[in-house]
Amino acid sequence: MMASYIIIADITTLWHSAWPAAVTMLALASAFALALLIASEKLRVTVDPKIDQIHKALPNLDCGACGFPGCSQYAKAVLNDTNLLGKCSPGGPKTAQAIAQILSLQISESGPVRRPIVHCRAHTDDKTYYCEYQGIESCTAANALPNAQACKFGCLGYGDCVLACKFDALHIIDGLAIVDYSKCTGCATCVKACPRNLIEMVPFAHENMLTVACSNKEIGKVTRQMCAVGCIACKLCTKQSDLFAIEDNLARLDYVNYTPSEQTETAMQKCPTGVILHRGPSAPVPRPAKKPEPAKA
Repeated sequence: MMASYIIIADITTLWHSAWPAAVTMLALASAFALALLIASEKLRVTVDPKIDQIHKALPNLDCGACGFPGCSQYAKAVLNDTNLLGKCSPGGPKTAQAIAQILSLQISESGPVRRPIVHCRAHTDDKTYYCEYQGIESCTAANALPNAQACKFGCLGYGDCVLACKFDALHIIDGLAIVDYSKCTGCATCVKACPRNLIEMVPFAHENMLTVACSNKEIGKVTRQMCAVGCIACKLCTKQSDLFAIEDNLARLDYVNYTPSEQTETAMQKCPTGVILHRGPSAPVPRPAKKPEPAKA
């Protein structure tokens, strides 16, 4: 009986000594919970639901054509700055209209989607080489050497643009970069990748666009020594259509105002080196160029 009394007394003593600590811990836990609740409310970041709506309207390719690392960043940016509307090249006018509707904006009809054009048509056999390049297989590396190939304006053919493209829309075929327009999204990463600035984003107002596939600015005689299919600035195209002009020994086409016509087709047919040709998803195979005859002994 005495033992039972001692046990009960010990439990009672333990309880009287422990309950203040238990109450203190409970009070502290409640205080911390209340503090966290207040902090979560004060520091909570409210996300505009329109950001999620815009993000869903985008193609979610994260190509960077808009100038932002990904579609989520662009969605936030365009919500705060409507001047960025229409910067999504892969989405085109359809996506721009969808975002404008989310933002309760009315926008005029957007212009044609821009697609890349390679301003060169010289394959390996068309080029003149002073030496055999044996360096790193990179256009940037080869471009640093003065004698990688005679033409310092033409496609080097090592595929920096191919590596940059996330959509397998560029391929090197016989030393020349070729765009696969069925896969191209217009992200423009290839433009930045080319060290010779051969690739230009052009407004495709038509399924296939006429283009001057050359960037050589040397005089015609020098160009002929460098490349069998380079522009020699003969001016035959300018005599057929006002859309053509000669600048820096190179024919140029007004892509913004280009409309297929009998005059532009005649200019293409009369081009002696065949640098005027169609580019696009259903472009015909370029006609063979008239290569210069070998010099007589």
